[in-house]
Amino acid sequence: MLEAGKIKGIILDYGGTIDSNGVHWSEVIRSAYKALNINVDKATFREAYKHGERTLASNRIVLPSHNFWHVLRLKAEAQLQWLLQNNVLPTSYDITLHAAHIADWCYAGAQNSINAARPILKKLSERYPLILVTNFYGNIRAVLEDFYLSNFFTAIIESAVVGIRKPDPAIFSLGVEITDFKPEEIAVVGDSYDKDIAPATACGCQTIWLRKTGWDAFFKDEASDLIITDFAELKTVFSLT
Repeated sequence: MLEAGKIKGIILDYGGTIDSNGVHWSEVIRSAYKALNINVDKATFREAYKHGERTLASNRIVLPSHNFWHVLRLKAEAQLQWLLQNNVLPTSYDITLHAAHIADWCYAGAQNSINAARPILKKLSERYPLILVTNFYGNIRAVLEDFYLSNFFTAIIESAVVGIRKPDPAIFSLGVEITDFKPEEIAVVGDSYDKDIAPATACGCQTIWLRKTGWDAFFKDEASDLIITDFAELKTVFSLT
C-alpha cells in the first residue's frame, strides 16, 4: 500500500506514461495504422514494431535536436521498410509519405495526453522534486522542450546518455541518489511493470503503476503499492488542488 505521507520526491517514466496515458506505444501506432487503412495483422505488426525499436536503438539516426514527431517518423519508416522487405506492402508503397502520416496521427495523440498531464506535472513540481527516468534516444530534452515540459523536472536521466537501460534497477538508483532522499521516500510512476515497477521496487522505492494497455497481457501476480488507470488520478493520490 502506498504511504503517501512518506513521499518526498517522485520519479516518473516518460514514454507510455506521460505521453500516452498508460497505452503502450505499439498500440498507439497500431491504431494509427488502422485509422490510415494500413492493413497489417497484429502479429506481423508486432514484428515490424520490434524491428523499428531495434533500428532506432542500434543506429544513431535520432539526433539530439529531434522532437517527438521526428522520432515517430523514423520509427514508422523503419517499420514500413521491414513490411516492404517482407512483402507485406506493395513495392510501389510510398514509405516516406505514409510514415509522415503515421507521425502526424501519433503526434496529435501525444499532444492530447501531454496537454492533460501538463497541469498535473506543474502542481507536482511545486511540491516535490520530479526526476524523469526514461529509455530514450539522446533527444529527450528536445522532446520535453517541444511539449513545454522541461521546466518541471529537477533532473533528467536518459538511458542513451547514462548508458543504463531499464529494466536495470541501477537507472532508478541514479534518480534516488539525485534527490538525496531514502528510496522509501520516493514514489516511482510508470506504465510498465517489467521496466518501471519491478526494478523500482527492487531499489526500495514506492511504486504507482499506471496500468492500462501493455505490450503483453497482465498476469495476476504483478504487484505495486498503488495501481491507477489514468494519469489524472495522481491529482487525488497527492491531494492536488
